[in-house]
Amino acid sequence: MTKPEFEFFPATDVAFTPCEGNVDGLTERILAADGDSGVATRILHFDPGTDTTPNGVQVHDFWEEVYILDGSFTDIRLGRTFTAGDYACRPPGMEHGPWTSAEGCTTFEVRYRP
Repeated sequence: MTKPEFEFFPATDVAFTPCEGNVDGLTERILAADGDSGVATRILHFDPGTDTTPNGVQVHDFWEEVYILDGSFTDIRLGRTFTAGDYACRPPGMEHGPWTSAEGCTTFEVRYRP
């Protein structure tokens, strides 16, 4: 299976839903996904004060590209804060996070298989 075909539509037509895991204030708007492979395009939102420490360090078996649309978050392991306009391209197996976001943050993310 693959992601579905969509012509332009308002992304705001897709509701934000809580992300998997044990973190309050972390929600996602899944714009397109392939339920079989786990690949997806989404908007991820951190409410102000969100701390993803309960979810631990993340490692995926897919590629992940992330662009920060607004706000900022701090990668706790790296001790670095990333802000609007910053971009990451993570290959399968790359460790990342956990994060905190004092002011809140919104990212655009694309996941795909090698």
